[in-house]
Amino acid sequence: MSFKAALIQLTSGDDPVANLRMTQEYLRAAAGQGAAIALTPEVTNCVSSSKAHQDRILRKEAEDETLAGLRDTARDLGIWVLIGSLAVKTNDPDGRFANRSFLIDPKGDIRAKYDKIHMFDVQVSETETYRESAGFRPGKRTVVAQTPLAAFGLSICYDLRFPYLYRALAKAGAEVLSVPAAFSPVTGIAHWQTLLRARAIETGCFVLAPAQTGRHVASEGRARTTYGHSLAVSPWGEILLDMGTEPGVGIVQIDLARVVEARDRVPSLFHDRDVEAACPDDHEPEK
Repeated sequence: MSFKAALIQLTSGDDPVANLRMTQEYLRAAAGQGAAIALTPEVTNCVSSSKAHQDRILRKEAEDETLAGLRDTARDLGIWVLIGSLAVKTNDPDGRFANRSFLIDPKGDIRAKYDKIHMFDVQVSETETYRESAGFRPGKRTVVAQTPLAAFGLSICYDLRFPYLYRALAKAGAEVLSVPAAFSPVTGIAHWQTLLRARAIETGCFVLAPAQTGRHVASEGRARTTYGHSLAVSPWGEILLDMGTEPGVGIVQIDLARVVEARDRVPSLFHDRDVEAACPDDHEPEK
């Protein structure tokens, strides 16, 4: 099986209406270039550091205008759309949101959903601190979505640092891993490419990572800057596409025969062993 996938690189602001218009424009461009599936970045609908602003403009899934609009666009264009994530309201009593991926089929129907499991609670520099868990609740389950194109393993951004998640997805049948992101420039420069290539090599999967990029317009709160460099990586770890730092559409050819080839050449996905960590004092040398 072979198909074209489109990565959409965005500079979303904190206005979901404006973000939707831009995303739809890029989706039309992707379909015009023959893409069977297009993938958008994390928080496609709203990049904002203001909880007050998010409370005012975010909606629950059933009422979210971005989700409805992108479902309509997928249906109109007749392509699959993997919305990297939307920030949506939940029924949680503490008022936290969900950071949720949606896989939309060519009829506009939702075929899979995934809530980001690992929350980005880090201090990446003296001036840059994130506490994602203060505004978003973590998800609890992994998702592999079977489609006529491929089996897609869903993840979001900070999930990238947890190899066991991707190993579980690959063992559950994933052939393509999606890693939509809004990566910090500091960690992006240091780790983005290396981690994405590692996840591809470890699992023998294609990795598709559409990203937010540049400085994001903020009507309230601190404006964010993200790294960009949406990447597509082969199951052998080769970089097939690097979109740099400008918003736009990138096209990559996905040939699932390369998944089989990579796993046959180095079948490490199937060589797991049960091990126990031991302190040096507990170690007994082999006899």
